[in-house]
Amino acid sequence: MPRSQAPASASAAARRCSPSAPSCPTDGDASESWNGRRALTNRRNMEKGTDMRKLGLIGGTGPESTIIYYREITDGVRRRLGRDRFPHLSIESLDVFEVLDFCKRDDHAGLVDYLARGIADLASAGAEFAAFTGITPHVVFDEVARRSPIPIVSMLDMSLRYAADRHYGRVALLGTGPTMDGDFFQRPFRSHGIDVVTPDDEDRRYIAKAIETELEYGIVRPTTQKTLRDIAVRLAERRHAEAIVLGCTELPLAFDGIDLPVDVMDVMRIHVDALIDRIVGE
Repeated sequence: MPRSQAPASASAAARRCSPSAPSCPTDGDASESWNGRRALTNRRNMEKGTDMRKLGLIGGTGPESTIIYYREITDGVRRRLGRDRFPHLSIESLDVFEVLDFCKRDDHAGLVDYLARGIADLASAGAEFAAFTGITPHVVFDEVARRSPIPIVSMLDMSLRYAADRHYGRVALLGTGPTMDGDFFQRPFRSHGIDVVTPDDEDRRYIAKAIETELEYGIVRPTTQKTLRDIAVRLAERRHAEAIVLGCTELPLAFDGIDLPVDVMDVMRIHVDALIDRIVGE
């Protein structure tokens, strides 16, 4: 497998998507139902003079990033097309605190059920493909993808491709507790020869608390910004990270306008660009 493409388990390959893949096959009645909705959506789009695909977003994980996804995708599509057109999309807003609670209890089966129901609702609303607006739900991405009647575009896959294309050898990961403490983000990067380092225990607790008690509510305090920057600088200087990964879609709020001595990987921005590609068929 090329270094710039993230690995996928064989069981989830049929549902995992990249921007270049026009569709992912599914089986049984769910496939027939989805294909029927897709054909209807495509026919309606053709009647309107556009062949844009309909995206479904799992939002609310958290609300601030969902707002950014919506704004950046709609504006990005209009700019990409060079004319006044906005894409059709649906948002199923879930609860980020329920997601985090599932992770804290290690109840991955419950989290899969919770997210899979949201994806099914998006498919019923006519979405042709879907995406999470947070990276923490990717802890069970493969399991949800196996149950999904529509393709899901992985934020993790797109981030790995971005890092590999830039030949990073080591990156530093900031994110929620489950993202920094788990292995779902680090594992595919390691398999492609990219080392992933995380902050020490005290700094991880600080970042997780700042996300849950401030950033999820759209609160950005200057003292928090300074502390987060100091953590990132230490990772660059002491752990020799070549890039800082903003591995939570709320973290860009805190790093907006902040200069760092190394590159910044904004996983949300990377993901949004891939979703725009897929909407317009590039």
